[in-house]
Amino acid sequence: MPSLVMADVQDIVVSQEKFDEMVKELEQLKTVRRTEIAKNLEYARSLGDLSENAEYQEARDLQAATEERIKKLEELVKYTKIVTDGKKKNEVSFNSKVTIKKEDSPDMHEYTIVGSEEADMRVKKLSHISPLGAALMGKKKGDVFTFETPTGKQTYTIEKVT
Repeated sequence: MPSLVMADVQDIVVSQEKFDEMVKELEQLKTVRRTEIAKNLEYARSLGDLSENAEYQEARDLQAATEERIKKLEELVKYTKIVTDGKKKNEVSFNSKVTIKKEDSPDMHEYTIVGSEEADMRVKKLSHISPLGAALMGKKKGDVFTFETPTGKQTYTIEKVT
């Protein structure tokens, strides 16, 4: 896995809650998970011929994936900036909830602006570096803005910022 580059560093922004989750996952992987994998490898080795041992290969693959995740988490923890209270009154910023309405549509959409590591559209958490998130940053209630999508330019109005 490639290391994080300096251009990525400014974009790694998370809440304290997400940072704590990453630290907890890292600790669990380094202690509990590594121990489980070592035991699985030892058992698989005891079965004999390693060249045709599916259990051994599976354990090695799991070990590689776990080590890759540990490395990524270590870099994230090292470079992540924690946003404690990014909200600015009536202005879209980190942790803001923003309601927008597409031009010529009655439908409203509400999103929470978060760092890229926390983004999850299933729960309407929008990354500040996504096209829509970047277009929203710094805007206020009533502002009309346009941003580029794969289907062309889209125009929205900000209905509410909390």
